[in-house]
Amino acid sequence: MAALGIAIGGSNWFSALALGVTLLKCLLIPTYHSTDFEVHRNWLAITHSLPISQWYYEATSEWTLDYPPFFAWFEYALSHVAKYFDQEMLNVRNLNYSSSRTLLFQRFSVIVTDTLFVYAVHECCKCIDGKKAGKELTEKPKFILSVLLLWNFGLLIVDHIHFQYNGFLSGLMLLSIARFFQKRHMEGAFLFAVLLHFKHIYLYVAPAYGVYLLRSYCFTANKPDGSIRWNSFSFVRLISLGLIVFLVSALSLGPFLALNQLPQVFSRLFPFKRGLCHAYWAPNFWALYSALDKVLSVIGLELKLLDPNKIPKASMTSGLVQQFQHTVLPSVTPLATFICTLIAMLPSVFCLWFKPQGPRGFLRCLILCALSSFMFGWHVHEKAILLAVLPMSLLSVGKAVDASIFLILTTTGHYSLFPLLFTAPELPIKIVLMLLFTTYSISSLKTLFRKEKPLFNWMETFYLLGLGPLEVFCEFVFPFTSWNLKYPFIPLLLTSVYCAVGITYAWLKLYVSVLTDPPVGKTKKQ
Repeated sequence: MAALGIAIGGSNWFSALALGVTLLKCLLIPTYHSTDFEVHRNWLAITHSLPISQWYYEATSEWTLDYPPFFAWFEYALSHVAKYFDQEMLNVRNLNYSSSRTLLFQRFSVIVTDTLFVYAVHECCKCIDGKKAGKELTEKPKFILSVLLLWNFGLLIVDHIHFQYNGFLSGLMLLSIARFFQKRHMEGAFLFAVLLHFKHIYLYVAPAYGVYLLRSYCFTANKPDGSIRWNSFSFVRLISLGLIVFLVSALSLGPFLALNQLPQVFSRLFPFKRGLCHAYWAPNFWALYSALDKVLSVIGLELKLLDPNKIPKASMTSGLVQQFQHTVLPSVTPLATFICTLIAMLPSVFCLWFKPQGPRGFLRCLILCALSSFMFGWHVHEKAILLAVLPMSLLSVGKAVDASIFLILTTTGHYSLFPLLFTAPELPIKIVLMLLFTTYSISSLKTLFRKEKPLFNWMETFYLLGLGPLEVFCEFVFPFTSWNLKYPFIPLLLTSVYCAVGITYAWLKLYVSVLTDPPVGKTKKQ
């Protein structure tokens, strides 16, 4: 496969890992795919058959184009290859169209574009400190990191079963991070600017990029105690960064500005009419909040403290993506979630400014920004946990405390993705892949840090082991109970709430680590 040629100058083991996971992706081609498959087919049709002036107005399908312009052009480019597979998939009127050739094209388009992700992983491995490297290949941090990223369970099931293009997009993010470690700041800034115009969810981590570039690139030197040397500010560097952002934005949004369509584009990108939570609650603070509201409402009804006729009809457990009102607790608005997210991010951003720790400090701030937005954002999808899991992999091979946080976050976050694959044939696939990845992650990182204290305390071990009984109950016990018809939402609620506890714990544990770490004082840096 093309992935083999990417790691130029790399070792044979990296090529073997890339080839192995590529073959696994090919084996997953016939599996279940979600409505996202039709979403992207429809976007292929829109961008291929309609003029650019209609891209963000077309509404024949409910799956309207709601990604930034670069992704629309990406679909446009793919459509010119797709026409050689099956021309009918490019007809806007062919709603829910599917054929064997369409399936092959869509699946292979994800596999081929993952080449960028493979290259990004290879570049990230160059940035890893090899001091802890053991004698055996499998004990080397670079090998472990390669497996954790290339064979990431979440990416495999979300992209190559459920169907999306997260690997390609995550490759851009990881490559920009690698460039910062390599002191190639302009390239890193350019890659992130491009990424934002592919998928705007990465706005969540923009504060980390902005503050780091201002603090560690525009200011060229520190005092001996690590504080800013104000006279080292470079206006040339600031202007250069601004020019990159301006040119990338102009290239992306310029055509729509000329067509006077920017308001329409932004209305598609930020649809606040959707509800606080997705149909399946992402395991975050609002899942805990909504679950508490549900419990209080049930108790209120049982004790006759609430009037059944006054309870809002829109239920958080109805499976609908909509606006709703909480029953007992105050209802949450988009503005409230924005303020909560901002407040949650601020400590990490302040640490990045006042306690500079180089690229590693930037990476920790990026992860905290991603987790804070996941915890408190509006209409968060469960898949967004990958925005924190993937960069956390880089930290996991550096310090034992980060390895512990990574394992808790990844195991819990990956399990929270299980409801995405609800069909029977995929049940053994997701369980086996999850067990293999989790077992390898824990065993390899325990071996890497075997000379340090255990990665888990008794409470963390007990919590992670609890995922097993939870899965048994949700998949094999609950469907045969009388509750299945009356309370069909219980498995989703339990999964979301249980995983929300673990992700919240990992977020807080990482925050404590960041806030208590001493600053790295350097008189000069790039």
